[in-house]
Amino acid sequence: MSTATTRKTVLGIAGLVLAVLAWHVAAAGPMKGSPLPTPGEVLAATSDLVQSLEFWASLAVTMAMAAKGFALALVAGVILGMAVGWFGMVGKALSFVIEFLKPIPPIVIMPLAILVFGPTQQMGEFLVFYGCLLPILYQTAAGVRETDPVAIQTSRSYGVGTGEILGRVVLPSASAFIATAVRTAIPIALIVSVVTGLLGGGPGLGYEIQRALSANETAELYGLVLVLGAVGLLLQLLSGGIEVSVLKWHPSYRKVVH
Repeated sequence: MSTATTRKTVLGIAGLVLAVLAWHVAAAGPMKGSPLPTPGEVLAATSDLVQSLEFWASLAVTMAMAAKGFALALVAGVILGMAVGWFGMVGKALSFVIEFLKPIPPIVIMPLAILVFGPTQQMGEFLVFYGCLLPILYQTAAGVRETDPVAIQTSRSYGVGTGEILGRVVLPSASAFIATAVRTAIPIALIVSVVTGLLGGGPGLGYEIQRALSANETAELYGLVLVLGAVGLLLQLLSGGIEVSVLKWHPSYRKVVH
């Protein structure tokens, strides 16, 4: 581990300790008697949560919604993004639809999704798909347009067909853009899968948060939020590691690897 990495890790841990200390001082001092629990109370509630089968079942549902919706959005977003970025007519045909959907977040169309799917896991998967699709599509199309035109023309001069150019020249070139979209979409998938239960009545950890809030179980509520934060952090670290490993050949990642 390099000196810079060690220093970054130490400073990160120090910042976390200071944040927890400030939380404890506020909860045990000026805000004592308020709904804000102490870190110790939250840790105790979290310990009880992770020993509950209901918690793991809810976490599994949430992760399944996030994973399926994200996977479908990744496939559809890359395919549509390639088409939009490569074929001018497709880009023009879809431009109005894309710009229309761009400012509409998943939470806005949740009532429509509830009408169609009901407060179900399928509703959550659809909303995750919707929330992740456009960022992946945008980034993929941008990556296609940034492909070196010399590489494309050289391939054509050797008689390489359009399909092979897209698969062997354009897609690898756009991979760094797609990786950025994936890094952006993963937190979106987790957030939307929780919000569908919190506001839409769907299954998963969002429903558990709403239940804890309604029952005024504040320590459990904070514990659920703590778990979600840890899951989100783990997903980001995992996706970052996979990204660097898979794209270590790409010029944008060579400095990261070395």
